[in-house]
Amino acid sequence: MVSSVSLHSLAITEAKKLESAKILLKVKKTEHASKINKEQMLLKQHNQIWWKEHKRLHESRQKLESDIQAFFDEGNECFLDLWDLRYKLSKELDTFQANTVQPVWQLREDLRYRLLEMQANRECQEYDLNPDGVLEEVEFVKKQQQLILKKLHCEREPLEQELEEFVDEALAYSLEDKIALIHELPPQLLALECPYPDLKASVFTEFDKLANEYWLKLQEVDQELKVISSNFEWSKEDLWVYQVVINQYPKAIRGRRTLYLDMLQKLLPHKSRQNLVAHERAWDHYHFTRSQWRVLMFNWIQAKKAFLLKAVMTLAEACAAHETEIMLANNRKKQQEICADLKEKVLQWRLQQEEAAQLEAAIAARRKEEEEEKEKFQREKEALQRAEDKEKVCQAWDEKVLG
Repeated sequence: MVSSVSLHSLAITEAKKLESAKILLKVKKTEHASKINKEQMLLKQHNQIWWKEHKRLHESRQKLESDIQAFFDEGNECFLDLWDLRYKLSKELDTFQANTVQPVWQLREDLRYRLLEMQANRECQEYDLNPDGVLEEVEFVKKQQQLILKKLHCEREPLEQELEEFVDEALAYSLEDKIALIHELPPQLLALECPYPDLKASVFTEFDKLANEYWLKLQEVDQELKVISSNFEWSKEDLWVYQVVINQYPKAIRGRRTLYLDMLQKLLPHKSRQNLVAHERAWDHYHFTRSQWRVLMFNWIQAKKAFLLKAVMTLAEACAAHETEIMLANNRKKQQEICADLKEKVLQWRLQQEEAAQLEAAIAARRKEEEEEKEKFQREKEALQRAEDKEKVCQAWDEKVLG
């Protein structure tokens, strides 16, 4: 009885274990299916983005080639060497595509055709599929592509090294060069004329203060960029892959971060997700600091233009004020000359008036003398007349008395 009960309990326990194992298997299958679906969905999204990027790059290339063609069609003789170089590069590109890209596409089309043919003749027993031949063909194309990629990699390394040296040489400004680039007085400012040397010197001083302010800000941002760059522990190859993948996914798409992190985990399997996230934060910080540097440079250019405009207006106003002062000084001198002439004329007029008054007084005195002489002569004449008349009367009276 006891043994039958224990066997029954054991059977129940085994049944529960079997049921649990079945449930665990279903969960694992569900998780596996979910993982596969998620992976397929991500691959589909990657595919869509790649085709969009391919379309955009293809359109950009066509536009650029059209612009280059229009540039060459101008018919300038100096472009003949460039035309020959372009023709050689086009031929090399066609040869490269024929040796690398076209076999892959041809294999892809061949495999798709065989797959469709196999699906169509699935129930036909006479259909003979040779999978070993297909695998050999695939392996042959893979080996061929690996050899081509290895050759391209060997050619790429010296070119990248040469480009890096050229970029380093082009961007390797010394501290003195950077200071001169910011503090150098613009030729437009040096060419301005100003009648007041102190004012022009003060304008140069203000420009130097403005340049020094922006130079200190740019120096601070440059130092921060150097600190961030020194903290990057990735190799140049990994950094290049990271930048290419990040730039491949536009910022406007949904789930951009999920997509590029997924692609980075595929392309950089030796980097953990934690390492990728840490580098992402450092890269965002570096990119943000670079944006700050560009904003500072843009603000410096705008401030420099505004300062030049203000300086031109200030010095122009100074020149106008100086010309006005000269004109007023000339007018004042002319007014003084006119006043002196008028004073001289008034003085001459007064002298003339005095001479005329003296002449009139002399004439009046002469006339008075002549009148007095005339009156005296008249009185004398009248006196003589009266004397003659009196004598005549006396003579007549004497004659009458005597007679």
